[in-house]
Amino acid sequence: MKTKPENDTELHDKINRETGRIAWSELERHFAQGNVIYVSEELDLIDVAVRISHDDKDKISHWMAEGKVAKVSDLQAQTWSACGAALWASVVHPFILVQPDKKQLH
Repeated sequence: MKTKPENDTELHDKINRETGRIAWSELERHFAQGNVIYVSEELDLIDVAVRISHDDKDKISHWMAEGKVAKVSDLQAQTWSACGAALWASVVHPFILVQPDKKQLH
């Protein structure tokens, strides 16, 4: 029996260790293949990666309906390319989840 995503601390720690910043230019070929997924700054990138790994369709569908998880759009890709953006990224094969820096609250 699979563990619940929120209780899978081993996977959470593994994904956390493998998450890092990467230049958008390094991701463009993956974007062209349709494998790059945007994760809103409102969500925890690691939690989303764990949920996708567990195929948590209900939670993922909910986030998609809210526009918080989606394939990277052409406009996003163009914007990130133009400004030389670096994004947080996590791989959940075959996808690469990306998230811009979270906005600082002052």
